[in-house]
Amino acid sequence: MKQVLVIYYSQSGQLTEILNNIVKSMKNDETAFTYLNIHMEEMFPFPWNKEQFFGVFPETFRQEPRQIKPISESILNKKYDLILFGYSVWYLTPSLPTTSFLATPEAKKLFKNTPVITVIGCRNMWIMAQEKMKSKLQELQANLVGNIVLVDRHINHVSVITIVQWMFTGVKKRFLGIFPKPGVSQKDIDEATKFGTIIAEHLNQNNYNNLQTNLLDVGAVKIKPFLITVDKRANAIFSKWADMISTKSEKNTSKRRFLVKLFNYYLLIAIWLISPLVFILFLLTYLPFYSQIKKEKVYYASVALKEKEV
Repeated sequence: MKQVLVIYYSQSGQLTEILNNIVKSMKNDETAFTYLNIHMEEMFPFPWNKEQFFGVFPETFRQEPRQIKPISESILNKKYDLILFGYSVWYLTPSLPTTSFLATPEAKKLFKNTPVITVIGCRNMWIMAQEKMKSKLQELQANLVGNIVLVDRHINHVSVITIVQWMFTGVKKRFLGIFPKPGVSQKDIDEATKFGTIIAEHLNQNNYNNLQTNLLDVGAVKIKPFLITVDKRANAIFSKWADMISTKSEKNTSKRRFLVKLFNYYLLIAIWLISPLVFILFLLTYLPFYSQIKKEKVYYASVALKEKEV
């Protein structure tokens, strides 16, 4: 009997639905599934209010763990043939509950020498979050064998508007009746079953050598080169903001609130003014850097980790 552990944290339920559809096409009499839903000691709100939403930025980006609720011994005392690890992206980083779980001794026990497939459900930027995940899984001595990414396919500025409305209301609907529904499309969620079929074949053979290639053949990862550029630059800037808020406002709540508010204003400027300028610059340099862009697309679609980025 093959043992599969499904680990996830989902506020809205979108990631849960994606994972359930993947598992649906993996189920058979020879495979048993165990589910680990990450629970925080201090729960994050959903829907969010504005102060809470931006307030988690520094700790999320700096991957400073918070306490999670204990994991059942029945889960910990079992050896798994495969782990499906679903996570969402907060501030270009795996969500704070995700990184909090990864920082525990229990995660080290579960992941060590175990094949892992990451499943991401997010707005659109996930590249550097997955690089952080790759590094952490390497530290835990896990064997990353596959990655599946489902994103909001709408243009960047439209998805910003719709996702914010969803996060602050908790309702997934067409904003003002004219914008598309936020998040991953229902069609993409429903079709996630195609990934489970491929994963099941490799699980049964106990061979994951070509798994990611086979997943890519059915659209598991789609890379937009422009978003690689934005993700990298934004990470460098976010690092400065996160450090500044954490160090300059330590034990000073009012100062922290002020700096977080400034970060909020910076985000608005970055999204609506700076991002379009970066896109124009990207287009102007696309041909000269085409060879490098092509290599980056191949790398970021893979499960490999560059040593220099560890």
